[in-house]
Amino acid sequence: MNILLAAALLAGAQESPIDPWRQKVQIRPLVPDLAAHTIHSYYVTTPESPDGRRVLYYQSTTPEGHEGEIRVLDRESGKARTLVSRLTVEDAHRAACQQWIRGGKSVVFHDFRDGEWVVAIVDVETLQERVLVKGRQIGWGTPGGRIVPLYGPHARPDGHRDLELLDVESGEIRTVLAADLVAKTYAEWISKKFGARPISIFFPVLGPDGARVFFKLAAARESTIDPKSPELFRRATASDRAGLLVFDLKAERLTFREPHSWGHPAWHPDGRQILEVGHLLINAENGEERRIPGLPELRGGPHPSAAPDGRIFVTDFTPPLGDPRPKGFWSLLVGDLRGERSVILHTFDLTGGAKSWRVSHPHPVFSPDGRRIYFNATINGWTQLSVAELDR
Repeated sequence: MNILLAAALLAGAQESPIDPWRQKVQIRPLVPDLAAHTIHSYYVTTPESPDGRRVLYYQSTTPEGHEGEIRVLDRESGKARTLVSRLTVEDAHRAACQQWIRGGKSVVFHDFRDGEWVVAIVDVETLQERVLVKGRQIGWGTPGGRIVPLYGPHARPDGHRDLELLDVESGEIRTVLAADLVAKTYAEWISKKFGARPISIFFPVLGPDGARVFFKLAAARESTIDPKSPELFRRATASDRAGLLVFDLKAERLTFREPHSWGHPAWHPDGRQILEVGHLLINAENGEERRIPGLPELRGGPHPSAAPDGRIFVTDFTPPLGDPRPKGFWSLLVGDLRGERSVILHTFDLTGGAKSWRVSHPHPVFSPDGRRIYFNATINGWTQLSVAELDR
């Protein structure tokens, strides 16, 4: 073989899409010198708008972070403005589940108002707000679409046990999967997990191509707490929750033979695989698992999320690899989805921050162009949205 060709092939084999993240990366708070919590909603959706111009976040000045507002920051000017104020949220862990919709023209979210959950939408330019549905909470849709999944509150679904899809433009709600069908399909497994209690479909996440949705199941526990009080859902024992299931919306069928365990799943950009804790890729069509080889074992409940191009992923974890366990410290790791290669991007102290009953985690996620990673950190005693950005 030609020596130059062999050298070129060897160099190509050694290259990895994580290599840019081994270089100098700028890490900073999104809104510096602010005495407030600024929290992005979750690792399954990016806070950056599809066009890259804006960043969406929840802001609160209360110690717990349970009351606040939704804000949007213009990346070019650095100026922020409020979209919705006087919100009451479940916790500072996922805030208002605020997320981009309609290509970034609107933001959809849920809010606990007058003792009842509502799902609402706000136009980013006009600030016109509209309540879309009551008695439900919002799952996760896609920023470029107009459909979001709904679920009944896990502590008390009040008849809203099925999987519903909401069209945020027309307001149409369509039931696509009955909880009773799920219970019949996985009767033995559900009996072991939940006994004879009725189940509800919980925490649905729509695939990037809108073809499938994954979710878990919930069974409420008995409670004497006033259903109009936030104390009903602000407790870990409000319900039992388990399972990772997939429903194919086009074929109208559940695809797994038996539910998987729920770690912290996220869709791969191809919409056909699920990235899961333990460096697993799960085939959404049949449930087969494949472990990404040669990556370090991680602890602390990692939240893995793939880059838009499907070549790399980012996750948080604790404790830092090779270090004694420093209480409250977390790290960010960027890994090659082909395996073998990874780099620890950042290690930081997450103690302090919002005093919510369910604490905030970093929940790292990429920007639409893959050049930035957004994550929650603790800065000067506040939980604050931060960004790690590649040098240009």
